[in-house]
Amino acid sequence: MLEASPILSSTITCPVCRFSAAETMPTDACQHLYECKGCGAVLLPKAGDCCVFCSYGTVPCPPIQAQAAKSIRDV
Repeated sequence: MLEASPILSSTITCPVCRFSAAETMPTDACQHLYECKGCGAVLLPKAGDCCVFCSYGTVPCPPIQAQAAKSIRDV
């Protein structure tokens, strides 16, 4: 069975100013800091999330995508 490639593009929306920007996610690590391109606010992950993409992005980070895909395969 072929593994699906992770989606690497996610749109982050700043909770301070609501500015949105399309960003490419790193594949080898979670991103813990993000500076909003609209207002300059430094975003940190919400409690319980591993990275800013999981907290403020339209797509979770690649490690979480892989974990979800593994959960589905194991069912």
